[in-house]
Amino acid sequence: MLERLGLMPAQASTIASTTDALYWFLIGLSFVFSMGIAGALVYFSVRYRRRSDADQATQIHGSLALELVWTIIPFGLTMIVFVWSANLFVTIKRPPDDALEVLVIGKQWMWKLQHLEGRREINELHVPIGQAVKLTLTSEDVIHSFFVPAFRIKQDAVPGRYTTAWFEATKTGTYHLFCAEYCGTEHARMIGRVVVMEPADFQAWLAGEETPVQAMAVGGDGDTVVEAGAELFARLGCGTCHRDVRGALGPTLAGVFGSDVRLQDGGTVVADEAYLRESILDPRARIVQGYQAVMPTFQGLVSEEGMLQLVTYIKSLSEGRGS
Repeated sequence: MLERLGLMPAQASTIASTTDALYWFLIGLSFVFSMGIAGALVYFSVRYRRRSDADQATQIHGSLALELVWTIIPFGLTMIVFVWSANLFVTIKRPPDDALEVLVIGKQWMWKLQHLEGRREINELHVPIGQAVKLTLTSEDVIHSFFVPAFRIKQDAVPGRYTTAWFEATKTGTYHLFCAEYCGTEHARMIGRVVVMEPADFQAWLAGEETPVQAMAVGGDGDTVVEAGAELFARLGCGTCHRDVRGALGPTLAGVFGSDVRLQDGGTVVADEAYLRESILDPRARIVQGYQAVMPTFQGLVSEEGMLQLVTYIKSLSEGRGS
């Protein structure tokens, strides 16, 4: 009803109805308690008002039953909200293993997106219906926030780190995409759209060629993100040191993603996206045990898009291997 009246965005993802149900439950709960408290306030103000100077207040020394009622009922309601919201939070934060991956870079004042298959988009995202889509986000300048009201998802894109979000569209159509974090003078114009397509139509679109405008605006080499990362890896000369041979100056990167890396100081770290990024930009921060601090920094030499390509390529070297 509210959707038809334009008072609520469409419910176009698997989590939209659950999110809205929790939202309306909280609104309803707040309304009931607000009306109950306001009604009790008015009733007691009238019922127990002082009518003359001779009126004396009756002291009440407590009621165990009353204490239990106003303790147990609110506690039970808060536990319902906690379990409900915690379950929804876990669902939102755990993308399915078979999710399609899309790389997202926020930049004043546009969204740059790239599918792992190589297709690039600006302020537009095409996705198939009924397929989970995982977004890996970062920013080139300030904090942005990727917000699709119809999917009930909003995730900050933070410079210097990676964040993730996911959704599964349930209705074909075109939906608004906003930046929900004030990011500068043109913030209000940082808008786009998400186009949900039938799987066959999406595959046909994915196989198409990007326009010259998209190619010039985004740039980059390689037909896929992995291929672009491999080309950048070779162009930067990373393979000169990171080789699986005795006496190599750097550790091999095959199978490193997701593994525990032992450091020179005796500690260990999980080789996730954040660790790979840090190792490229600040290689002396955490030196791998058995190797010297000889790797130069690539700070300022690799763009955010190039960084995502490198990380995706290194991740691909671990596919099919145990972590």
